[in-house]
Amino acid sequence: MDIYNTIQKIIILAPPILFAVTIHEVAHGLTALMFGDPTAKNSGRLTLNPIKHLDPFGTIVFFLTQAIGWARPVPVNPSYFRNPKRDMVWVSIAGPASNIAVAILSALFVRYGIRPISPFIPNFILTPIVYMALVSVQLNIGLAVFNLIPIPPLDGSKVLIGLLPKGLGMHIEAFEKWGFVLLLFMVFTGLTGQIIVPVIFYIHNLLMGL
Repeated sequence: MDIYNTIQKIIILAPPILFAVTIHEVAHGLTALMFGDPTAKNSGRLTLNPIKHLDPFGTIVFFLTQAIGWARPVPVNPSYFRNPKRDMVWVSIAGPASNIAVAILSALFVRYGIRPISPFIPNFILTPIVYMALVSVQLNIGLAVFNLIPIPPLDGSKVLIGLLPKGLGMHIEAFEKWGFVLLLFMVFTGLTGQIIVPVIFYIHNLLMGL
């Protein structure tokens, strides 16, 4: 493998990955705080310092797939919520929603923001920025879609638990100890890609106007 190309790839991928996972977890924590839970704040997780949020294995998966992966979840204590079941749904949705917002902003920059600034920025600076923005679109869509899979401990499972009757929700919660194993199996057998990659491409093409 060409070391120069590998280093170049890491430089392009690192900023979008770090920002995507950081904004995702901070969005969870800020939404929980809005509903009365200070746990993430007290744990020092309401910060844009990506080191506080990175999961080493999940970050490696990000670099390998350039679409899916995970961070270290922010701590949330639903006992602070006025309506724990309803409020937990909003806290869970906040992470993927923040990534979709970043994907939209990145797509808007690529489509409409490059031309006005290009005369003022040298190509050796502008080109990496454009590549990072393109990666940001795909990566944030991937992170949002992946996290909405309704398998514990992903956000989609918490949304589903909040929407289902209590008895059914408890069955999903009980599956959490096996959920991560199932997710790893799905990721490394390519099953996850077969399920969500078409969705990622569809949203990507929609945002990019393709």
